[in-house]
Amino acid sequence: MNVNRRFFIVLTVSLVWGAVVAGFFYRIAGGGGTRARAEGQKQIVVAAAVLPVGATVSRDNIKMRAVPASMIPAGAFTRVDDVLDRPVISPIQPDEPVVEARVAAKGSGLGLAPMIPKGMRAMSVRVNDVVGVAGFVLPGMRVDVLLTGRPPNQNDTITRTVLQDVQVLSAGQTIQTDGKSQAITTPVVTLLVNPQEAEALTLANNEGHIQLVLRNSTDRQVATTHGRQLHEIFGTAVAAGAVPPPGDAAPAPRRREAARRPAAPPVRQVAAVEAPPRRDEPDEIVIIRGKVKTVESFAPGSGKR
Repeated sequence: MNVNRRFFIVLTVSLVWGAVVAGFFYRIAGGGGTRARAEGQKQIVVAAAVLPVGATVSRDNIKMRAVPASMIPAGAFTRVDDVLDRPVISPIQPDEPVVEARVAAKGSGLGLAPMIPKGMRAMSVRVNDVVGVAGFVLPGMRVDVLLTGRPPNQNDTITRTVLQDVQVLSAGQTIQTDGKSQAITTPVVTLLVNPQEAEALTLANNEGHIQLVLRNSTDRQVATTHGRQLHEIFGTAVAAGAVPPPGDAAPAPRRREAARRPAAPPVRQVAAVEAPPRRDEPDEIVIIRGKVKTVESFAPGSGKR
């Protein structure tokens, strides 16, 4: 009986002591974590709704949210006034922090203008379904620009690549895609070019026929091309009087064939053969009878014997 009472006393004291120790450590851990979280959080500006490209940040589409200091992205805003009235140049999703890289400077304009970097230009060109690669030239993609025309003092049509790795800013009035890569049928495509490329594109658009060639956006290599002429495609000879385009001679394979072609054999000298005498004079026959010699004459071809 005494043993059981003693056992229950020891068990009760142990349980009470364990509860006290557990509560003490829980309090320390919980209180310290709360203080750490309270001290490590900071208020930043996040989107309250979807902010598409071309939108302007207002008080209705942003809000403040507390996030841990270690999770604050670079360029985040901590004050609402710092981001108001700034155009969006990259889509921002709800609850996503508004950062400097996603918005343009205040007063830089609306729509497409804020998306043009300093020193660059936006230029629109007219296209059709074929030129626009069947509608799959979408904003953000990269293209090459080909020109087909007849240069001055040329009798042959030539196609050249005039621009490479050009970014598409918009297709018609669409300046961003929905991520589904759906074709956009539009008569106008806007390209991002520098001033020198803008001059070349304007000249090409006025003097010939341009064609857009779609390329992989990760392929940034610039290819070296020399253009192709119409007679090369059809395999015909160059027209008489045609002048090769500047910087281009005959195609390399043809130059190599000309170098391998053996020289023509020397002309053999043949001795001249004298022509038979013309028989314009009358034929003569000498007849001798004994001591008498007579000569008879008659016209050539008369058949007289």
